[in-house]
Amino acid sequence: MSWLLVVAGAAVGAPLRYLTDRVVQSRHDSVFPWGTFAVNVSGSLLLGLLAAVATPDVRLLLGTGLCGALTTYSTFSYETLRLAESGVRFYAVANVAGTLMAGLGAVYVGSALGHAFWG
Repeated sequence: MSWLLVVAGAAVGAPLRYLTDRVVQSRHDSVFPWGTFAVNVSGSLLLGLLAAVATPDVRLLLGTGLCGALTTYSTFSYETLRLAESGVRFYAVANVAGTLMAGLGAVYVGSALGHAFWG
């Protein structure tokens, strides 16, 4: 049964990632991958919140399934490599540093909010 929860969450998370990435990126005239940055940071915030307050089944559905499919380390890595190879190394470094700092900050804020309001 657990795997069905993960699959159900992923079935929503993957298209949500794609659509969010496209919408966010279309609003920026920049080579910086704002769409991937947005899904990774928002997914980190949600995962921090879920880790703090959700039941195990909800964590499987929304944490592992939805957040796992919503966030994307492989695309982050590929886009960073593409930035470095195309000569905009500043953006590549900014993508790594910004994603790590914002993602860690977001998971901390999500966890703190969960504990403050529901924990």
